[in-house]
Amino acid sequence: MKNTGPGAVNEAQIAEVLNHKASADAVRIRDVLDKAQALKGLNSSDVAVLCGVSDPALLMEMFAAARTVKEMIYGRRLVLFAPLYISNLCANDCLYCAFRARNTPLRRRALTQSEIRRETEILVSQGHKRVLLVAGESYPAEGFDYITESIATIYDTRVDNGEIRRINVNIAPLSVDEFRRLKAAKIGTYQLFQETYHRETYAKMHPSGPKADYDWRITAMDRAMAAGIDDVGIGVLFGLTDWRFEILALMQHAEHLEKHFGTGPHTISMPRLEPASGSEIAAHPPHPVSDVDFRKIVAILRLAVPYTGMIMSTRETANLRRETFALGVSQISAGSRTNPGGYLENEAEDADGSQFQLGDHRTLDKVIRDVATLGYIPSFCTACYRLGRTGGDFMDLAKPGKIKEHCDPNALSTFTEYLLDYGSEETRGAGDQLIRSALASMENRPKRTSERLMRMVHEGKRDCLC
Repeated sequence: MKNTGPGAVNEAQIAEVLNHKASADAVRIRDVLDKAQALKGLNSSDVAVLCGVSDPALLMEMFAAARTVKEMIYGRRLVLFAPLYISNLCANDCLYCAFRARNTPLRRRALTQSEIRRETEILVSQGHKRVLLVAGESYPAEGFDYITESIATIYDTRVDNGEIRRINVNIAPLSVDEFRRLKAAKIGTYQLFQETYHRETYAKMHPSGPKADYDWRITAMDRAMAAGIDDVGIGVLFGLTDWRFEILALMQHAEHLEKHFGTGPHTISMPRLEPASGSEIAAHPPHPVSDVDFRKIVAILRLAVPYTGMIMSTRETANLRRETFALGVSQISAGSRTNPGGYLENEAEDADGSQFQLGDHRTLDKVIRDVATLGYIPSFCTACYRLGRTGGDFMDLAKPGKIKEHCDPNALSTFTEYLLDYGSEETRGAGDQLIRSALASMENRPKRTSERLMRMVHEGKRDCLC
């Protein structure tokens, strides 16, 4: 089987590992879980063992192990962000996507800079500090300048005490020179999904357009990191082929980046196929992933790559999102719209312009209240990126457990900002109770730092970092 060269995914090796480990016994499974809880990560054989777990009791043990690992590294924090779709123009014909070129009924639109500013103002007025800029693989007349101008517009937008402090970007693969320009625009993480690592399936799902080139896409992270972007995010669209294959391919991709650039992906995303206007495949996935298997995917990835952020979007329902918080998810979107101009139009599902249907339609405030009530700390922290703690520097702090000394106080500080500036009365009540509980469980040093930062926020200061 052909591999991808610099970003090799060895399909034959994956098949061999899956076949060999399909029937591991309980002793072997528990050995893998013990290894994972030592926070050293897992190899492909270990992951294959966990993929085969079906016994309910062992499944519960795996979920408990994932929760332990998640809380040891990330504590009870959940970072929040919103996607900002600036364009649904696209030259690709991805069969599962509403933006695909041949979906002619779709209402096409690329936002002007004034429209992008208005969308940003709405997000800032809701309390957001992070956005994920998303665009289809076709730009207006300005070409790639449209992306860098849009980033500048978003960063330049202010509403009272609020602004967007970190822009992550999910756009088509770029050349090294273009990635250098993207880094110069001061993005946070560059995010790109391979969609499926299985070559045959990839070819079927991407029959035309630039995205049909598997190798150009899978090597995008190599070019991004070569250009100096050390925070990258990878992922697959579960439902296109066997999810066990995709997990092992993700692992190979992450190992490749670690080997060649000294650090793996900063984040991994786990979207499942959801219905999309004009797509029969999206409505009827070739390899549907059940809710049980989806929980397994989250838990396995958390155990396999303990220091990597894991992102859960609003594709999933509120109930399922809640369940994944304890299994390994560390970042969530909230109050999302997936069509250009969707925040101004306030349309959760615009059949004429959205990329896919949402599962969680709640507002940011309702999501935050729910998160706080569950005992998790909603965080809008952007400190690591802006203070240079990215890539290998982040991992140097994360692996010995020192990153929590920064993350916990920054989470409470930014959460306090949200409560004072944007929170509803009910959410402020739930938030105040959560903050008291969080402080009571903290060690002395981070507790003192947290109290100092929150005091500064109450005095009127904003963006207080440590």
